[in-house]
Amino acid sequence: MTRSSPFKYFKTSPEIIRLAVMLYVRFPLSLRNVEDLLHERGIEVSHETVRFWWQRFGPMFASEITKRWIAGLKSSRWLCQKNFA
Repeated sequence: MTRSSPFKYFKTSPEIIRLAVMLYVRFPLSLRNVEDLLHERGIEVSHETVRFWWQRFGPMFASEITKRWIAGLKSSRWLCQKNFA
């Protein structure tokens, strides 16, 4: 069973959505600051759109980051056990 893309019905590319959400989450920026940063890069998006993307895709991106972080911890734990055994 194939999973459909969560970005399927959006006109904006997934890379731009991910950039906007990560700018808002990672740095202490307001929604309007993210809107201004994207505008400087030639991407016309309103702050309400960024808020909608954050609410819709934020949990998905957070779970991806958590999975990568846990996988990194598991691999580093294995390396530490291998070096000390």
